[in-house]
Order: sequence, then C-alpha cells, then structure tokens
Amino acid sequence: MNNIIESFKNAMRDAGITPPDVVIADGSLHRFKNDQGKLNGWYRLHADGVAAGAFGDWKQHIKERWKMDGAFKKLTDAEKQDFAIERHRQSLIRQAEEKARHETAIQKAAYIWNRSAPITNHQYLIRKKVKAHNVRCYRGALVVPLYDETGLLVSIQFISDDGTKRMMKGGKAQGSCCFIGDSIDLTRNDTILICEGWATGASLFEATRHFTIVAFSSGNLTAVALSTRKHHQANEIIICGDNDASGVGQIAARSSALAINGKYIIPATPGHDWNDSLTMEVKNA
Repeated sequence: MNNIIESFKNAMRDAGITPPDVVIADGSLHRFKNDQGKLNGWYRLHADGVAAGAFGDWKQHIKERWKMDGAFKKLTDAEKQDFAIERHRQSLIRQAEEKARHETAIQKAAYIWNRSAPITNHQYLIRKKVKAHNVRCYRGALVVPLYDETGLLVSIQFISDDGTKRMMKGGKAQGSCCFIGDSIDLTRNDTILICEGWATGASLFEATRHFTIVAFSSGNLTAVALSTRKHHQANEIIICGDNDASGVGQIAARSSALAINGKYIIPATPGHDWNDSLTMEVKNA
C-alpha cells in the first residue's frame, strides 16, 4: 500500500501539484490545500485490484488520470475483507471529524450572528442595488446566514465592501441555504424561486415578491431544490440560474429543475446573473 501511495504522490508532483501528507485510498473524492493555501487540490484513489485514480487542481485547471504500472495479482477474499474494513474505519473517522467541525461551526455561527448588528445599508448593497433583507454586519462585513433543512443556523457567509465572499470555516454548506421573504403565509399557489448568490436572490425577490431561496453555489442547487420540493410539493419552483461563460450555471439550473419537475430560467446576456440583468433593466428603464 505504501508503494501505491508514494507512486501516486510522485505522479501528482510531476504534474505540478504538491500532494497532501496523508492520501487515503478509499475511492472517495478528497480535497486538500495546494500551494495557494486553498482547497483547490483534489484526488480519488482506490487500491482494490490494479491501483488507479485521478487528481487535479481546480485553480490551475489540472486534471490527470493515474494507474499503477506493473502486473498485480487480484486480492484474495481475506485481503478484500481487510481492505473493506479499513475503508469503513477511515469513513467513520472522517464522518466523526466532519460532525465535530460542523458542531463547532454551529456554535461559532450563533456567536457571530448574535453579535452582528442589523443594518439598512452597506457598500455591497449599494453596489448591487438591493436592500438588506435581514442580513447583518459584523466587523464591517455583511453577514448572510445559512440554515439547514430543520431551520438551524449552521454557517455564515461574509461579504466585504468590494464583494469578496468567504464562507465560515467548518460550516455545513451542502444542502444549506438562506431565505428572502416570508414563508409563513406561503400557499400552494405561490411560486418559489431558487438561485445561487445572495444579491441575485435579493434582486429576484424585489422584482417579483416571490419567496426566494439562496443556494450559494451551482453545486448546491439540486440539494436545495430537492429539500424545497420535499416541503412544498404543490408549489411551482423555478430555478434562476446564472448565464456562466463556462456553462456551469446553466447545466446546474437545468439539472436541478429536472430533479424536482420544476422550471429554470437563465438571463439572456452571457456572463450575467439575475442581479446583473434586473439592475440593468432598472437602470435602462
């Protein structure tokens, strides 16, 4: 196993990626910090049979496949069982670590939120031409809350004056979201909008008055859409995607809409989200 992991690390180095100290050969996707200090690096490695995997760096646009050279005998049933046991053990360790990080983040999010000041104005709000919609301010940064499916505050997004966004470390992002509008009086005839960014959600709500849910990323749209459909089975749900140059926002919006039998809409202008389009329409009106 050590030879496999060292060979895999060497291949990463040859591609210009500094590998993490610990590489886990369980077939799962793992992210790690590369030279820039951010979680740009990723890898997937399995050692069952002929060891193979893939690795890359999203920032540097590196993506490589890897397979161990040489002939390998198939694992015996006993070896397969040992491998499965070790993989399960590693999975339990990661789950426990993730749970601990999330629990710490929940306490930190509550602490920051309770000490944040309600605001009506902020440089970011001025730039985006939207109202505050119950977001707050903490040490000069806009504070946007993230809630899980039960309504528990689980994380926070910080937005600086210049629009730089940062998620609170350790917070649960997948499946979490923010709400704009009041769902208390929501009826089965009301439309629900789901989008990526908070400012986009604010613009959509102000333009339509429809209850709006912010997923914070294209990769989280489907999870939030499925949760929304679970709680609002009769409502029309529209995914308001971004018109990304890469096509990522459009693909994510369409996939999310298909997953819940809903609809999706994309701004007409390439490179625009709905905040761009709606504020431009107001300016040109």
